[in-house]
Amino acid sequence: MDFFIRKALAGVMVLLFLTSCGLSAQAPIYTGFFSSLALKGYDTVAYFTQNEAVEGVSKYQTQYKGATWYFSSDENLQAFKKEPTKYAPQYGGYCAYAMASGDFVSAQPQNWTIHKGILYVNYNDSVQKTWEAKKDYYITNAQKHWVTIEPKD
Repeated sequence: MDFFIRKALAGVMVLLFLTSCGLSAQAPIYTGFFSSLALKGYDTVAYFTQNEAVEGVSKYQTQYKGATWYFSSDENLQAFKKEPTKYAPQYGGYCAYAMASGDFVSAQPQNWTIHKGILYVNYNDSVQKTWEAKKDYYITNAQKHWVTIEPKD
């Protein structure tokens, strides 16, 4: 029994060490734990050009800020490559509502808004509705947090 306790304790110590080394730091672009896809593979340019959430395909992809971005067409891929900051979601694709409190929370690509030319995504339908009602307030607060906690490449 002693062997198993020592083994478990060693595992916990390794996990604590790795966490303290910065492995728990947030990525600049939200991709989820087991993925490298930004916006879960949705085409970020399509929000602007088609006014809807459109799934991208692996045929049209690029790398940006450590994430893989899919697009639904070569035209959208080229537009993103030319101006990635114009099309990438605000706060790296983390939930805009949660960022107003300084929290890194996942977002769903179907819960989106373009406001003043900027793409924002949120956690779910309920959060999206709450955020929409006072979006300028939430954006102002999120910006205050983002400038101090924005993950670097």
